[in-house]
Formats: sequence, C-alpha cells, structure tokens
Amino acid sequence: MVGPVRKLAAALAALAGASCAALPQGSENWQPLFDGKTLDGWTPKIRGFPLGENYRDTFRVRDGAIVVSYDKYDRFGERFGHLFYKEPINGPYRLRLEYRFLEDHPADTPAWAIANSGVMIFGQDPAGMAIGDSFPVSVEAQLLGPAPGQTRFNGNMCSPGTNVVIDGKLETTHCINSKTPSGPNGVWTAFEVEVAADGTVTQKINGATTIVYSDVQLDPEGRMANSRPLVEAAGGRLKLEGGTISLQSEGNPIEFRKIEILRK
Repeated sequence: MVGPVRKLAAALAALAGASCAALPQGSENWQPLFDGKTLDGWTPKIRGFPLGENYRDTFRVRDGAIVVSYDKYDRFGERFGHLFYKEPINGPYRLRLEYRFLEDHPADTPAWAIANSGVMIFGQDPAGMAIGDSFPVSVEAQLLGPAPGQTRFNGNMCSPGTNVVIDGKLETTHCINSKTPSGPNGVWTAFEVEVAADGTVTQKINGATTIVYSDVQLDPEGRMANSRPLVEAAGGRLKLEGGTISLQSEGNPIEFRKIEILRK
C-alpha cells in the first residue's frame, strides 16, 4: 500500500501547486465604494443648498455609473457640487475609478469648467461647509478633457484651501499642471491616486504618472476655500493625514464607474 499512498500524495501535491499557480501572486483586495446601482453611502453638497439635497437630480445612477447631469437645470448658475463618500479615509491607500466626459453642458458653464471635473481627497467634513461654499477644503486631482481654444493637460493638482510640497518646495499656486495632454471626451479613462504611508501622493491617468506631491496641509490664508476655521480648530496644526473623498460636479456632465479602494 505504500506505493499507491505515495502516488496519491504526489498527485494531491501537484494539484495544490497547480491551484496556487492559478491564483494571482500577491492578489490585491480592492473594495468597491460604489455598488453600481444606487447612491447609497454617498451624500451630495451643492452650492446654495444644504448637505444632502440633490438639486434636480444632479447626481444619479445610470448603467452602472454615477452620472453628473444637468438635463433638469434651466441654467448652471455656478451650482458647483460634490458627492461625498460616507466616511473620511486616511492613508496609506490607493483609489481608482474610470470616468468619461459627456459633450453637452449648460450654456452658462464657464469656459474653464467645460470638460472639467475632479476627484477630491484630503477633504473636509461636508457638514462644516457653508451653504454658499463652492468647493470643500481639499486637494483636487483635476480631470480635464479638451475644450475650445484651450491647451489642456490632465491629472493636474489643484488645492482649494490647501498647499502641497513638490520637489521640496511648498506650492501655494492653486493649480499645478501635469505634462499629460488631455484625452478625448466620451472615452472611458482610468484614474488612480495613491497616498503612501509617508504622505507622498501619486496621481495616474491610464496607468501613467501625471504628478507627485507630498505634505498635504491646510492653507492658513484660506485661499480658494475657507480653511481658516479648520486651522483654528486644529490648534494651528496644518498637516493633513487624510480626509473625505468626493466627486465633483463643476458644470460639465461626466460619468464615474468602478470606484474602488485598496487600503494598505
């Protein structure tokens, strides 16, 4: 009986090895933040309206994507909005999604806001936003498509109420462009941002790095968003470890799908 037992053991070992080989080595446990069917876990804050009021269904779900739509608006009217995930997230993590701009937009959308949206990270609690605030204190991973008469880059960094460090220098300029040209509207595009344990932030478009920065911090001057109350509440401490994540509605229809996070 020794021979058959050894043969069986060898066969089982080979089968186990084959099974292990079939599994991706170091497989990653990405978690969905969007169920593809509802806005459960997400809360809108639109300029001029209280937290939670989804003015004229600005944010909705269609075909497995979160849609920013203005088809029920009479005009845009600078009703800048953000759709906040239910809980703040600290690093380290990787966040990824796909997005695409749609062509039609309200006639009064500002020229700079055409094919312009973003993913906000390191954001403030939306409950602390004033009803007339246009943007949360946050860092914006800016997403840009082409627009008439404009040279555009994609995967940029903008900083409402915050500052960052790039190449060892504190940057107080509101938006820093990447060198990645914007792609066509109407095409699904992959976006990813990684927040490392040391606070380094890396943004990517279609797998290619667009910009790297670090030391995300509150702007004591409160430029572009009112960060001064947050600085006061933090006892003057500026550095941010994390914050809310939100998707922007900035005047141009856009869709977001496959929103996932990998916590490290």
